[in-house]
Amino acid sequence: MIFTAGGIKGGSGKTSLAVSLTVLLAKSGKDVLLVDADDQGTASDFSVWRAETLGDTGYTSVKLSGLSVRNEVLKMKEKYDHIVIDAGGRDTASQRAAMVVSDIFLVPFAPRSFDMWTLEQVEQLVKEMEIANPKLQSYAVLNKVDYNQKDIAEGRKYIEESEVLTVLQNTLNERKAFANAAAAGLTVMEYKPKNRKAIAELQALFDEIISLKPKA
Repeated sequence: MIFTAGGIKGGSGKTSLAVSLTVLLAKSGKDVLLVDADDQGTASDFSVWRAETLGDTGYTSVKLSGLSVRNEVLKMKEKYDHIVIDAGGRDTASQRAAMVVSDIFLVPFAPRSFDMWTLEQVEQLVKEMEIANPKLQSYAVLNKVDYNQKDIAEGRKYIEESEVLTVLQNTLNERKAFANAAAAGLTVMEYKPKNRKAIAELQALFDEIISLKPKA
């Protein structure tokens, strides 16, 4: 499948989600391509850090932008079991090109933040891109959750009112372990000392994401 992590606002964890999904797919024995379609290039930086830490990323990484995201991914999709695209946090030609070829569109939202204010913009983007790609399925991921159960419930309820986004059940809490691991080019599964709660959260979210089925 082709997954894209994107949205309208930066800082909600799109790159972390994309690279973690890439690594876990690769570790499950799949041949995975990571496409960095974000002008900031953080996913590419992660791959560099990972190669320095481990000697090998375990997946293939390329940087693309604009219409080349669509064109090159279409050329390469038969070569890989999965493709993960980090589309960044703005409505760009790169993100739209990624959504045209994707099966799954993942949008992280942080409860109690300006992220929630972008829901209508994200909905409009998805509606427009569903015309170009009727098979696109879009999901919201509650990320950087701060343990306030009321805020989590309210954030989930707010997004559940969306006509085009489905909220995934599993969430990721705001934990230093995620940032510390990413800075070394690792997931929390690989980072030491191990944070078992962070590992369990990421594994549960990963299991839910890979259980998603593409439209026929």
